[in-house]
Amino acid sequence: MPDHSDRADESRAPSAAPMQPPARLFSHRGFAVFLTARTLSSFSSQVQAVAVGWQIYMLTHSASALGWVGLAQFLPMFCFTLLAGHVADHFDRRFITATCQMLEACGAFIMAIGSFGGWLTPGMIYGMVALFGTARAFEMPSQQTFLPALVPPALFARAAALSSSLFQVASIMGPSVGGLLYGVGAGICYSVCVVGFGLASVATLGMRLEAPTRVRRPMTLETVLGGLHFIRAHPEMMGAISLDLFAVLLGGATAMLPLYADSILHAGPTGLGILRMAPALGALLVALIFARWPLKRRAGEAMFAAVAVFGVATIVFGLSRSLVVSVVALAVLGGADVISVVVRGALVQLRTPDEMRGRVSAVNMLFIGSSNQLGEFESGMLASLIGPVEAVVLGGVGTIAVTLLWMRLFPGLRRLDRLDDIHPAG
Repeated sequence: MPDHSDRADESRAPSAAPMQPPARLFSHRGFAVFLTARTLSSFSSQVQAVAVGWQIYMLTHSASALGWVGLAQFLPMFCFTLLAGHVADHFDRRFITATCQMLEACGAFIMAIGSFGGWLTPGMIYGMVALFGTARAFEMPSQQTFLPALVPPALFARAAALSSSLFQVASIMGPSVGGLLYGVGAGICYSVCVVGFGLASVATLGMRLEAPTRVRRPMTLETVLGGLHFIRAHPEMMGAISLDLFAVLLGGATAMLPLYADSILHAGPTGLGILRMAPALGALLVALIFARWPLKRRAGEAMFAAVAVFGVATIVFGLSRSLVVSVVALAVLGGADVISVVVRGALVQLRTPDEMRGRVSAVNMLFIGSSNQLGEFESGMLASLIGPVEAVVLGGVGTIAVTLLWMRLFPGLRRLDRLDDIHPAG
């Protein structure tokens, strides 16, 4: 599933509460700044993803090289995410997020200079991608805790919907802008990322958070693994996260987009930008529908159905030879993903007390966000062995199979009904 590490906090509180006037949201200090910082960071990440994918493929013309990009992002996230969750629960989350965004800006600056100078090699790109993965490992668990500290519970659903919508707009604009700018040069793409990440860092530092005082505890194995223990104690939460994990791992069609755009659909970098923005377009449409008509009943069944549709859309994309059909399939894929994100986000964020939210968000990100990169590695390696079409189709079939299995393994998740009845665990 596309870009879960950025969307792990989307739609956290789908609720049946009455819709509140948008103006009331912006009366809360820091909310508009949060939206600005997050949108800039998301936009820059999308531009960068297009540039890295296309540049590495143009340098290597190798499907496995695209997989190595995913692995380079996965390894630091796997190694540091649980530690990052502990840090987020015990230190200034705002400063952590801003520092990571500034590191991303510095990394993009090095890639811009290397691209302009013509000395950026595949090995250097992998190294810089690993730097970005490390920064994201610490950034996301902290950033995902901001929204509950910025708005009161009565406005939370509306705030989450607005945040989700702006994220999807960034996800639509980023790939299209990245594809167009890459036609001018990779260095231009990375230069835009430098500005975006830098402004996001400044905006994050300007936020004012209203959060309860947290007691600092020594870093021990027990505290670092606290989020994992919390999730294991709640089977519905474990089921939702693990279902998404395997869907992401198996359904990594987006890793093959540069190859599809170049060798199968013959659409070039502009076509790659269109393909990249298609899942976000579908996700935006569904997010707007949910903002108007929230998911109120039979949430567990809706989640399983959505993941199955995700698998079917992956198969259709894998078999398609038409740019139009491929775009529609990716849009359906992105729309189905939002439903899964709504249910998982409600379980993870609403059932978790604030003092553990960083660690639980870190585990959620480790399972979902890092598995996105591991899924790209798996797809790239499998494509180099059996072919890209076969790899994508097999991933879609595997996603459907996992969905059916999880319906039997987690009957409580299947029976989950109203999301607005979820409360923090004691």
